[in-house]
Amino acid sequence: MKKILSIPLLWSVFIFASCSSSSNEQTFDSSKLPRVSTEEMEKVVEAFIMAEDGDTIEIPGGFYSFNTQLIIDNKSDITIVGQGMEETVLSFRELRAGGEGIKLVGKNITIENLTIEDAPGDGVKAQHTDGITFRKINVTWTNGDKSKNGTYAIYPVQCKNVLVDEVIASHSRDAGIYVGQSENIVVKNSLAFGNVAGIEIENCDNAEVFNNVARNNSAGILVFNLPGLPKSDGKGTKIYNNEIIENNHENFATPLSDEPNGNTVTMIPPGSGVVLLAAKEVELFNNKILRNKTTGVAIASYQITGFPSEAPNWSPYTTGIYVHSNTYERTMDFPDLTRELGQLISVYNAHGKAKTQDIVYDGIFNPDLGEDISSNPMRVCIAETGIEEMHFTLFDLSGGEDDIKSSADYAPFQNCQVTVNTKVESLAYL
Repeated sequence: MKKILSIPLLWSVFIFASCSSSSNEQTFDSSKLPRVSTEEMEKVVEAFIMAEDGDTIEIPGGFYSFNTQLIIDNKSDITIVGQGMEETVLSFRELRAGGEGIKLVGKNITIENLTIEDAPGDGVKAQHTDGITFRKINVTWTNGDKSKNGTYAIYPVQCKNVLVDEVIASHSRDAGIYVGQSENIVVKNSLAFGNVAGIEIENCDNAEVFNNVARNNSAGILVFNLPGLPKSDGKGTKIYNNEIIENNHENFATPLSDEPNGNTVTMIPPGSGVVLLAAKEVELFNNKILRNKTTGVAIASYQITGFPSEAPNWSPYTTGIYVHSNTYERTMDFPDLTRELGQLISVYNAHGKAKTQDIVYDGIFNPDLGEDISSNPMRVCIAETGIEEMHFTLFDLSGGEDDIKSSADYAPFQNCQVTVNTKVESLAYL
């Protein structure tokens, strides 16, 4: 259980096959793997319980059906390694107590080369960990796209120095890859599909999201700052060189009214490519944002949710946004009408009802910083080539729901630039 084996993985072939599969397919059929014995499962559980600093927990190939969580608690320099995503599968379908399948707390922990299925809550959660790496792991639910699936597939929260590399996350009822209240983050070379949100960066500092595929989610990539969390406003996110494609999936998140498991993402309209909500200092560039039926990019302040928008050390406004050098393709499908934001975009856009938009901006600004939106007080800069031919809508919601106005005037957001600095070089090249 303690010796690392070098198992080659044909990642490029695997990711291509996964990208080509239909929306409800699992990445592979784990039912064909041999079932390991009770004794072999107990050895894995014991290895987690008895792990000491510096240990490697090697999990042989096979299908493991656990009825208990696997936990690393306050250990350092731990590596958890399977024999490959299609060789080592850890199923938590039989787990009756506890939320996540695997929980990791400590320093310098790596989990790689395995699959996690059917956790009742989160697939794998890391918390209060400085140095956490998720590499070549697949986290999914074999029920398909149902609201009883787990909340997050890959879930580092309140962590530092987070690396997510060459993972696959699918069918979660919130976000496939979610990084929350953390700092120094890289999410790269990964695939998120069939989730409500593909990739979400929430209340985080210094994040780069690049070379990923987010497809067939309700929304592709989100950058949120939400109120009332232990870490308030995050800032500094770069999103680049991603394929954000056909994120038109039904939103199957648990409604907010269903406490305690309601999800904020239940408000996101299907057909959303990128959503920036109360986001601070975000640069979005060199992405392919294709065939998302409601809008390619939505720039919005938290007030648009209708929820209370006051909290200590937190601002509801989106500010410091630089959108440039992306490729867009609109769909001919009807935009979403199941969510209020989708209805706003569909009915009140500046290009005619029921037309997909490339970029929308809710136009909500801090009156302490300017008298009107024409002075661009929130520093939203849009420098897309050919924007005059794009569907851009600026909303004016100041008159309330009975007097909603919209405009295609992008001039206030031209001829400017926002500098976004991230400090993740040590992670980006690992």
